[in-house]
Amino acid sequence: MVVGASQRSLRSVLTYGTLILFAAYSLFPFLWMIDTALKPVAEVRSADPSFWIDAPTLSNFTRVLLDSEFLTYFRNSLIVAAGSTILTITISVFCSYALSRWAYLSLSRLVGGALLLSQMIPGVLLLVPLYILMQRLGLLSTYAALIIVYCTFTIPLCTFMLKGFFDAVPRELEDASEIDGCSRTGFILRVLLPVSAPGIFATAVFAFVTAWNEFMFGYVLINSDARRTLTPGIMLFKGSHLTDWGGLMAASVLAVVPIALGFVYLQRFLVEGLSAGAVKG
Repeated sequence: MVVGASQRSLRSVLTYGTLILFAAYSLFPFLWMIDTALKPVAEVRSADPSFWIDAPTLSNFTRVLLDSEFLTYFRNSLIVAAGSTILTITISVFCSYALSRWAYLSLSRLVGGALLLSQMIPGVLLLVPLYILMQRLGLLSTYAALIIVYCTFTIPLCTFMLKGFFDAVPRELEDASEIDGCSRTGFILRVLLPVSAPGIFATAVFAFVTAWNEFMFGYVLINSDARRTLTPGIMLFKGSHLTDWGGLMAASVLAVVPIALGFVYLQRFLVEGLSAGAVKG
């Protein structure tokens, strides 16, 4: 009995010890980023780098917030990410509903296969065609260009995610709604969306974070500081001959922390949504 308890305790210690090591390994780059953001220029450029800060300072954050266009970049990223998330969820809801309820149709299987195939195409292959398309439409350096491009990449995966959530909704609910005189659109808006709210929320978080972190299209399609998003904007702290490491790290912290705090706060809903999509009724 004592031996069994000792073995369980040893397994628990080894398990939690391993998890702590992995967590420390994963968090170290973020902690080093915060550490560098709080260092003065002399310590950042020291030939003997140290995790310990002799003279902590907020000058890097002050310079980023007051002497650069960081707040403009942050606003632009917020507008683009929110716009692409709303459009993605709106389209994906109806598309995933059709794939879920009429999966037996050959057209549904064809559309599902096309959406799956689209996920196998690297975004860099579409960079030049999308650039030419946006140029001809006169959408370069606009929010609309990024919102449209981001939706083309997030809608297929979000559709498959929502399909899993909608598959878990019993068809009897739809039949009962129709008997009560509810139209198909009314069922989606009044029944399906509230029942699938955790899954829709989890999908929306995925779409938002994907748009927030995107760099390549934001760098190529936007040439104006007034419309530049956050990830390409942070790159401006890295010059051709000199890199402002303190400013770069401070801007990165300011870009990551709000999203990380929001994710921690909303994690319960996200896990609930992902779990709901993994179980079919």
